[in-house]
Amino acid sequence: MHLRFLYLAYTAGLVVGSALPPLGYERRVFLEALSKRQASGESCYSGDAPQVKAPKSNVWAPISAQDNLDVWTLLHDPATGLNLTKPDDATVTDNYVYWIDTLHTNKSAVLPYIDGDSPAPAKYARAIIFEGGKANPDSQEYMIGPLPVSESTTVQKLDYIYNGGRGGSVPFNARSVDGIKSSVVTPLITSAMSNISDITAALFDGGVYFGPTDDRTTLTMTSGTPVSLDGSQGFRNILFRLPGSGSYLSPIDFYLLVDCPGTDPSHHSIKGYVTNSKFYPDEASLRAAFESGEISETYFQPEDESWTDVDYKPELGVRALEDQFSPQSIELGGKRYKVDPEAQYVEYMGWGFYLSYSRTLGIMFYDVKFKGERILYELSLQEAMAQYAGNQPKASNTVYHDTYYSFGTDMATLVEGYDCPFGSTFWNVSFHEQNLTTVNQDAICIFEKDTGVPLSRHRYGSSGGNYPFSKLGVVKDSALVIRAIATVGNYDYMLSFNYNLDGSLEVEVRASGFLQSSFYYPDQKKFGPRIAPATQGSLHDHIVSFKADFDIIDTANSFEVSDLVVVNQSQPWFPELGEFEQFEMNISYLETEKRFNWAPNAKAMYAIVNQNKTNVWGEKRGYRVVPGKSNLHLSVLNSPWSLKNSEMAKYHLAVTRQHDTEPYGNSVQNVNLPLAPQQDFSKFFDDESILQEDLVLWFNLGMHHFTRAEDIPVTLYTEAVSNIMFAPQNFFDRAQDGDLLNRRWIKYNATTDELTFDAYGVELPNCAIDIPEPVYGISPTVNEEL
Repeated sequence: MHLRFLYLAYTAGLVVGSALPPLGYERRVFLEALSKRQASGESCYSGDAPQVKAPKSNVWAPISAQDNLDVWTLLHDPATGLNLTKPDDATVTDNYVYWIDTLHTNKSAVLPYIDGDSPAPAKYARAIIFEGGKANPDSQEYMIGPLPVSESTTVQKLDYIYNGGRGGSVPFNARSVDGIKSSVVTPLITSAMSNISDITAALFDGGVYFGPTDDRTTLTMTSGTPVSLDGSQGFRNILFRLPGSGSYLSPIDFYLLVDCPGTDPSHHSIKGYVTNSKFYPDEASLRAAFESGEISETYFQPEDESWTDVDYKPELGVRALEDQFSPQSIELGGKRYKVDPEAQYVEYMGWGFYLSYSRTLGIMFYDVKFKGERILYELSLQEAMAQYAGNQPKASNTVYHDTYYSFGTDMATLVEGYDCPFGSTFWNVSFHEQNLTTVNQDAICIFEKDTGVPLSRHRYGSSGGNYPFSKLGVVKDSALVIRAIATVGNYDYMLSFNYNLDGSLEVEVRASGFLQSSFYYPDQKKFGPRIAPATQGSLHDHIVSFKADFDIIDTANSFEVSDLVVVNQSQPWFPELGEFEQFEMNISYLETEKRFNWAPNAKAMYAIVNQNKTNVWGEKRGYRVVPGKSNLHLSVLNSPWSLKNSEMAKYHLAVTRQHDTEPYGNSVQNVNLPLAPQQDFSKFFDDESILQEDLVLWFNLGMHHFTRAEDIPVTLYTEAVSNIMFAPQNFFDRAQDGDLLNRRWIKYNATTDELTFDAYGVELPNCAIDIPEPVYGISPTVNEEL
């Protein structure tokens, strides 16, 4: 047997059984030679990905820096009539631009271009403008286009994508809380806390708050969302914490409740104070309780916050051999995917797709094809929400929608070799702030990974002789990964999209980062355990909602349900059994739009199929929706804080008919309108037929976060993971592994007692491992002013 084949056979685990030759001299010699390859040889480091020209221009691409500047200029032109003040000079009663982003391009306008000879559709921007100068101040969204800006460009209200009844308008009290809006409330908070500084100093080891700019201040404050219920009221529920990078883990037992509706601070007031699980409606009642000794503190936060750092902690012990560099994934022999960086287009092993990006949703995928046939028109995140539980003001009312915080802008530099393998392809993302464009460098990585398991394998029965098989086939598996990590406040959301060799596509979400914790109350462990000296891990849900606009070959698709049902039946060849239980498939199709949950015990298979297209066996071609880890929905369905504004998170799955007027399952300002949402996802379901129509699947991933001490200092990615897969279901005539060359086909001849190997010309590269020095620093963002 050739020495190379012997090595590959052992390392792949292919040659098995009692007849194996010993791991003797030959293998030792080979392995020693392998380890001593000369560094002067050809490097295994693959360098840049080869380039390819995208089939069409990327019509989903973000607007350019020049477009942003031109839109900004147009909006501020007095002739436009918006009466805008630049944000740096604005007050809460002025009109000013909150942000500018790309408006999605309608699918109905895109398909004639990508599938035919029609011209590329016009591009538009969207802008949120805070209009505090109106008699009834609000936030209004506009659409600006076509771009580039010219005499034909118009500025119109962006109303058609919202179904809440107000179009793109959001009441002032419910609009996003920026620095300008906060500044109106800050004096009241500062005054209230300054008046009771003697109380807080005594209770919290010198903790006082005299305002954000006062040097005497030793506490920091936080207030989450929502800040209104339907726009008719405005409030802040404020929690105080120890300052520092680990403040999320250092809450103190003090809350300030503020009513702050409208733009006039004279209408704002203190609703009350909370400490020791008691509510005090005014300063007098709080002071009386303090002076009588009714209020005291038992638990105190550590002043040294090093316990919250994600650094080396030698006090945990020493692990043998951990001083050696850990295993790495290297793309030996060169990258096997191609890219068009300008068009943000990728090709890999039969896959082809475009990337886009927005400040609110992050990365999105369009025109996803496998072997030339479209599977998905769009795959995109729609919302990353969290809802908390607790018996105190902050946790009990906290609901986060992370698109509200511009999820995509928090996709920042990835650390090579740790966030992504060495040698990955890195792309930047750009977003716009006023007339500036910010570039987050190396925020997306692309790499091919070894999945660690074969794609397929079979050992055929023995034909006698020294080996326990006659034939053995094994196919190597790998996947292309597109990854980004968004650090939204306290959590680091890792999004990975895995394009697999067999035509399947996996979406995976992981969460790390700080818990938003609560002060520890011994009698409130039903809301989470004690995880630090004075800290309780707050029980909460993470629900990450996605949109998958399927086009299985074309836009005429159906949603097929294959239920496993148990039946009693008799069979004539088993007369002695009489009736016995058997299970079978009951195949049906959803007729109208529907929201629903995964069947118990996974007793149903769901697939998007094209009933007009069949494979060679006459089966309808489609893609199966395969549940993975932690496919869940929101626990509470009737909370006042998430009653109608979080409908996208309340079921595992939903199927609707595609409409250009329903591009998003949520609104970026919906979080502050739980009783009267700008976008009500439940209204998408109006009994429209979905039989052989253009379908959209909405699905939820996430975690019920049962907090634990092991969440300190940060939650671990290993457990906090959720995924789903879309896999071919009779889309092909056979498994998509026969055309892969990375395989071993081994035959045994019992007559001659010889093994023959076929590697199909694909051998282990004979090269030196020569990896560039990793970049341990974080690349800065770049601001470009045009």
